[in-house]
Amino acid sequence: MRIILGSLLTLAFAVSASAATLVNGAGSTFAEPVYTKWFGEYQQSEKGAQFNYQGIGSGAGIKQLLAGTVDFAGSDVPMNKEESSQAKAPVLHIPIAMGAVVVTYNLNLTAPLKLTGPVLAEIFNGKITKWNDAKIVALNKGVALPDQSIAVATRSDGSGTTAVFTEYLAKVSPEWVGKDGKTVNWFKGSLGGKGNAGVAGLVKQAPGAIGYVELVYALENKLPFAEIQNKAGKYITASAKSVSDAAAGTTKEAVAQDFKISITDAKGKEAYPISSFTWMLVYNKMDKEKGAAVKKFAAWTQGEAAQGLTSKINYAPVPKDLRAAVLKKIEKIETK
Repeated sequence: MRIILGSLLTLAFAVSASAATLVNGAGSTFAEPVYTKWFGEYQQSEKGAQFNYQGIGSGAGIKQLLAGTVDFAGSDVPMNKEESSQAKAPVLHIPIAMGAVVVTYNLNLTAPLKLTGPVLAEIFNGKITKWNDAKIVALNKGVALPDQSIAVATRSDGSGTTAVFTEYLAKVSPEWVGKDGKTVNWFKGSLGGKGNAGVAGLVKQAPGAIGYVELVYALENKLPFAEIQNKAGKYITASAKSVSDAAAGTTKEAVAQDFKISITDAKGKEAYPISSFTWMLVYNKMDKEKGAAVKKFAAWTQGEAAQGLTSKINYAPVPKDLRAAVLKKIEKIETK
């Protein structure tokens, strides 16, 4: 009797587990910590669906969405015309959070490094090669910069973080115009890492290295990051607040652009200049079971519980007045 009862309980558990809807997502490593935190919270209160997310880079995530191998993609850059033309149906861009791309470095300095956009552009073009270059020294008076070569770490995969970073460089440097995107032909001698974690790892291991990563990855690896001069001329430290300042007053424009809005090089006096929304990409028509699960989760991301968690993990919430418009868009997802 015990054996039979045990077998029945095991079978009942297996049936229950198999009945749960599995929703698969992939893409942005920039947003991976957000999804990881959210799924843990969401699945404690919402039953009936399990979520799996793989941080493989925005470019790879979009490719998997187009191939139909995932139910949603995470991206820090909107789909381009070519990608949109390959989609089986219109793809909704749902802003879920905002974050900062920071310039992190491996130097032992007495004060945070200060950099301007044009100087940063020359470093990542391979034109400034020494830490004691006159242009860097001029921005960091009183700070002893070493006579040391700069090792530039970049992303080797198709990356939304790269798209945000190079979009900013293209706005502040004529030399970068037309060279921005998820993939970039970096100068010979730069180091390539996969994902935000890969770039953070390269910087951490190589004295004199510099790289760009989402803020969370610099904090987790205890790496310093530069203060970047913004459009108003102020040197700004990346934070949830300075990212929110970059998005201030953009709701009307965001709605007009179907939420595909850029907030790099923003005008606000306290705005961090390399800020970005990150989006959950979903088809506007989905099958009934998975579509219902995705739609319910997407709506949950716009609530106070979810958005309140973003600042706790060093992201910024989607502006409250924008969320109302986002919810209306989510409601239009068709499930059949």
